[in-house]
Formats: sequence, C-alpha cells, structure tokens
Amino acid sequence: MLTSATLDALAGAELFFKCENLQKTGSFKIRGATNAIFSLSEEDAARGVVTHSSGNHAAAVACAAGWRGIAAWIVMPKNAPAVKCRAVEAYGGKITFCEPTVASRAETAARVQQETGAVMVHPYDDDRIIAGQATAAKELLEDVPELDAVLAPVSGGGLLSGTCLGAKGQNGTVKVFGCEPERADDAYRSLTSGVLQKQESSDTIADGLRASLAPRTFAILRKNVDGVLLVSEEEIVEATKRIWERMKVVVEPSGAVALAPLLRSSGVSKLRLRKNSEHAKPRIGIILSGGNVELKC
Repeated sequence: MLTSATLDALAGAELFFKCENLQKTGSFKIRGATNAIFSLSEEDAARGVVTHSSGNHAAAVACAAGWRGIAAWIVMPKNAPAVKCRAVEAYGGKITFCEPTVASRAETAARVQQETGAVMVHPYDDDRIIAGQATAAKELLEDVPELDAVLAPVSGGGLLSGTCLGAKGQNGTVKVFGCEPERADDAYRSLTSGVLQKQESSDTIADGLRASLAPRTFAILRKNVDGVLLVSEEEIVEATKRIWERMKVVVEPSGAVALAPLLRSSGVSKLRLRKNSEHAKPRIGIILSGGNVELKC
C-alpha cells in the first residue's frame, strides 16, 4: 500500500494505492491464475493449461503453471507488447500468436486446446479466477477498513468483479467503480444499456484493457458495481506520468486508468460519496493493476 500527499492534493481526497504492479509477474493476474491452476485435480493438471491473453494473464498462467510443474500454452495477439511476450517465454509458456481481435483469440485458443488436450484457464470468465482477483480488494479493505470507494480498471471484468465481491464483503457500504478507456468502452455500454456489448478490437494505449466482458462478469457487475468511469487517452497518459513522477513506481497505462478520473477538477464529486464525519476528505482505494511496460530510451 502506498500513499502520495501530492496526488491527494490533486484529487481532493485521501488516496490509498494497492500496488499490484509490485506483485509476482508484475500484475494482479497472478492471484487468479494461481488459484485456478492450484485448484485443478492431479489428472487435469497433468494435461497442462491453455489460455489467451494480451500479456499479464499470459505471464501469470505461465508462471503459476511452472510452480505446479505443468505445461502452459499461451495464445497472444500479434500486437502484444514485446516485454510481455518475453516474460511469458521466460516463465516457460509456449506462445501461439493470433490476430488482435477477441474472436481470433478465442478461436485460436480453442484450436490449441483441441490439439493439446490442455485445460482452459480463461482470463476472467471463471469463478476461480474471479475469486483469486477478489483477494486484492479484500487485503485493501483489511488495511484501510474505512474506505468510501474503490476504483479499479475494467477489461474482461475479472478484477472489477472480484473487487466488488472482495471490497463489499469487507465493507457493505463501500462503493466500487470501474475505470475504462473511451476507446474500449464495452463495459460502460453494457452496464448502461443492460445488454452485453462486444468490442472486437481497440487501439487504446491501455493494452491490458482491450477485452470485453463475459456473461459471468457482466452478471456480477450488474448487481454490484456502482458505475463505470470513462477516460481519454490523454488522461491515461497523464495519470501514468503522475504516478511515475510522484510515487516513483513503474505502472503501465492500464493500471493508471484507475487514477485518471480523479485528476479531473470534478472527479471526486461525480462519485457522489456520502460524507464520512470522521474524515475531512473522502478516502478512496485505487488498484494499480500492473506495471509491465516496455521502456524505450
């Protein structure tokens, strides 16, 4: 957990950062991947695992599979960041590249699964994955029980679904908001319309947030999330720079998305938080979901 007086002043709130960028494999994804892979029976584990991912889940599955001593086949879009591809290979994952669309990822993963007989470990449409991701918010509320709200990025919805369950399981009055790029706004459109929306591809700088909600995560979010906040590409870059410069930690744009809405002049007020009489300013938890970014000097 980190704090920053400078970012508190900019946001007009007390901010508490859950630094999943410092996790094993550099993101929260190791939580769900470990839970899913170590939940497999010995018979299923012996078949190995397969998944599709733009990077962070891929590395987490490869790492967790290595811990259990089983094979991992990973399908990644051909435009995935090179640093994330190298991480997957370093953990022992066997990469198959596909076109950068949601449909191509799913189709290629299904083909690899058929060829290998491996067990699918879906990036987010899996109860074991969601339960694992929920532990981040659970720990956040254990450390800072009196939070008014928690903000987390949303892509396929595994982290945000888990955040709703983990946070509200600790504190029934806390609000939970998802944060999403305007260029990848399927979660916002889905929750606004009440109908699951798809997004085949996106060119947002937040490369970890290009997936679409699944029926499982959509159902959880419809019941539990308090809203989805959209941010521009410029706001994502600005939030990333602020974290790097002020907190001195490496965070990727996808992780910085959860701070971006609060840097607007009316950011906190739009959350419509109830005033806690014990604290002068709202207390907000922010999940920095990952820190896997390629440095170009």
